[in-house]
Amino acid sequence: MRKFKNSKKKFIYLISPNKINNNNFFLHLEEIFKTKKISFFQLRLKKTTKKDILDIGKKIKKICIKYKVKFLINDDPFLAKKINADGCHIGQKDICIQKARKILPRKTIGITCHNSKKLIKKAIKDKADYIAIGAFFPSKTKKIKFRANLNLLKYAKKFTKIPIISIGGINLNNYKKLLLNKSNFLAISGYVWKNKKYKPREAVEKLI
Repeated sequence: MRKFKNSKKKFIYLISPNKINNNNFFLHLEEIFKTKKISFFQLRLKKTTKKDILDIGKKIKKICIKYKVKFLINDDPFLAKKINADGCHIGQKDICIQKARKILPRKTIGITCHNSKKLIKKAIKDKADYIAIGAFFPSKTKKIKFRANLNLLKYAKKFTKIPIISIGGINLNNYKKLLLNKSNFLAISGYVWKNKKYKPREAVEKLI
């Protein structure tokens, strides 16, 4: 199990775009990391082959090491082990924390708890390294099945000291609400990678 802290500056938990198919992505990633605002980077490629994820992951790992960003793989602790990533993020339909911990001892393992107090309590009992809750806002990255509110964030912060990651539609217009309510990290994807107004680094720099 890895313990970690966030500073006010490094509050972003960056999630990859849904597809990575050109070298511009790696250039953008380095530029984003140079802002020193990113604590975690999660590789989330649902429709990419494991072989391609492995190749992409090895390139990303080198960049993460260079800029001291924790590198996590979505869903698959076996793949995280092959890449030697810093850990894995799992959903409620993925492998359980106990089994993931056996595959990745001493690594960071976080879990999605949607908008459920019951799942939050279970994640705490199972000794997750962090809890992701949301979605707080409408998102273009994935279909929203669960909507969370600030009361749930406040509940979670009172109930546990495990870091809380807020997810779902976070952008320039709403991110401060979550930080003001003491979310430890903000999971951001579409705002960075699909922003029609700003380039990826510029989008990140706007979050101060």
